[in-house]
Amino acid sequence: MDYEEIAVAEEQNQAERKESGKRGRKPGRKASTEKIDMKAKLERSRQSARECRARKKLRYQYLEELVTDREKAVVELRHELEKLYSWAMEIEAGRCPDGLQELLEEMGAMKQE
Repeated sequence: MDYEEIAVAEEQNQAERKESGKRGRKPGRKASTEKIDMKAKLERSRQSARECRARKKLRYQYLEELVTDREKAVVELRHELEKLYSWAMEIEAGRCPDGLQELLEEMGAMKQE
């Protein structure tokens, strides 16, 4: 092949690409297959949306349970803090608070002889 033949072949390839590269609806496609494809696509989209909503609901339930557990833990810690604060005040006043002796015995710090 010489240079002129290669140039003619390239021009033909470019012309074919331009014709096949057009956008829009192709004349060979039938409307019925497009409707079936669209119905299937819509159904897949609806199913995906249902699954997404279900995942979202589960995620929110999990987070709500997590928040509830943390709130309970905070309340328990506040009660313990109040108890320890009142014990500290009684110890400063020179009294032995109720429950302190049992706690120390449980911890093994003091042994009863």
